[in-house]
Formats: sequence, C-alpha cells, structure tokens
Amino acid sequence: MAEKKTAAKAEAPKTTKKVVKADAKAQPRLKALYNAELKAKLQKELGLGNINQVPELKKVIVSSGVGKKREDKKFTETVELTLAKITGQAPTSRLAKKSIATFKIRKGMGAPVGYLTTLRNDKMYEFVDRLINIALPHVRDFHGVSRTAFDKQGNYNLGLKEQTVFPEITFEDASVLHGLEVTFIIKNGSKEGSTKLLELFGMPFEKEAK
Repeated sequence: MAEKKTAAKAEAPKTTKKVVKADAKAQPRLKALYNAELKAKLQKELGLGNINQVPELKKVIVSSGVGKKREDKKFTETVELTLAKITGQAPTSRLAKKSIATFKIRKGMGAPVGYLTTLRNDKMYEFVDRLINIALPHVRDFHGVSRTAFDKQGNYNLGLKEQTVFPEITFEDASVLHGLEVTFIIKNGSKEGSTKLLELFGMPFEKEAK
C-alpha cells in the first residue's frame, strides 16, 4: 500500500503558480483618446494621405514674466511656486536677452525676468486636460479663447490674467496675483489643422462671427 501511495504521489502533476504581470501605467485620458480616435479622425477631416502628417501636440510651455517686480522676492517666489504647483515640475528662471531701458533691465542681468516650464509626454497631456476642463471654466466672464492666436507654424498661445483658476492654487498662494502664458507647440501644425486638433481636445474657442 505504501508503494502505491508513493507511486500515485509521483504521478501527480506539479502545480505551477500563475505569474501575473503588473499592468503598465495607464495613459493620460487625452493621450489615449488622441492615439485611439482623434489621430485617424484628423487625418480624414484634413484629407491627409499619410498618418504621419497629422497635427500632434509635441510640448507645452507654461511661462510667466515678472517685469518691474523682478526685485520683489515675494512676487517672484509666488510665480515660481505657481508654475511648480500647476505643472508638477520645477520651473527654470529666464534672464534678460536684451536691454530694456523702460524696465531698467540690462541684458543678462542677475535678477530673473520670468520663469517657464516645458511639459512633454504624459505631464503635458495631463496639464492640457486640467487646463481645458477645470481651469478655463473658472475664468470670470469667460466667452471662449481667441481663434487668432496662432503663429505661421500653427503653434497656439493662450494668456491667463490670474493663476487662481487652477485648483492647485491655495488661498495663501492667491495673496499675490499674476498672469501666465501657455504655448502649445504643434508638430505638422497649421491654423486649420491646429485649430481642429485643439477643438477635438475640447478647447473652448470663442464662437465665430456670422
């Protein structure tokens, strides 16, 4: 009997543990939407023969100048903190590229004349999603963003008067108000193609005059 039990035990199949691979990090909503649907839709709407000709968001630059307040430490610290909070990465300071007598600014002078952050990939899409769906709807008396702020390459520039439209900004952060600019750098851009791309992202452009 002992021999039979031993034989049966030997013949029993070995059980193996199932290896479950961790899921890859989920793509930001806008990035996934662009790759799954919007890219093909844009190709069709713009009549492009090659998918590689479709407009694509390459980077977003968020910046703020400090101008005459460059020597005001509280103001410059607020600007730097704002950009870090709303973009999720530390901004870099900008020195003057040329002298401006009106502002008593000399080329390359020590005090920064502004700060900027360049966003790419996932952080870029996450920021654009929050800007369009959370920040812009909180702008006072908002009637849409301009349709004319495109350059010849199809890049788009958007200005905001106050940083308080972003939910990351606390009451303490809002004690010093300042504006900022958001520049969308678009590959294969044009006024028509870039407009369609941003519209599909949900950008609330002002209504066209009839």
